[in-house]
Amino acid sequence: MTVWARSCPNVLLKSLLKVIDNSGALVVECINVLGGARTASIGDEIVCVVKKARPITDLGASSSTGGSASSAAAGAMTKLKKGDVARALVVRTRQPVRRLDGTFVAFDDNAVVMLNKQGQPVGNRVLGVIGSECRQKRWAKIASLAPKIV
Repeated sequence: MTVWARSCPNVLLKSLLKVIDNSGALVVECINVLGGARTASIGDEIVCVVKKARPITDLGASSSTGGSASSAAAGAMTKLKKGDVARALVVRTRQPVRRLDGTFVAFDDNAVVMLNKQGQPVGNRVLGVIGSECRQKRWAKIASLAPKIV
């Protein structure tokens, strides 16, 4: 019999997480778990700092060829920059999570969706699957943006 409950921790401080939305951040580091817990699981909110972000495109070169549509797209790619501190929602964890029907679900990586201070997603697309615990924990907006819920 395998005991999954304490085999490895969920998202701790200093954990690196993959960002699966189009907010501009690629990798973030957890610096605080909101709600008083020491670890974060699927559906929990954390505070994180952007460690790696998408490169900023040159607006001068894009405006001469594409007009306002390309400059708007370039502005959308730079919502978060390296070093920015922001909130995020944990949507996937490597640690198996027990569901009410007794099944366990675990993902290949730890992933987050970036949030603003009001709790709304920073990006307007979620790229990848998320856990169904997000919908159960009042995150219906992010669940509606996801292409698939597991």
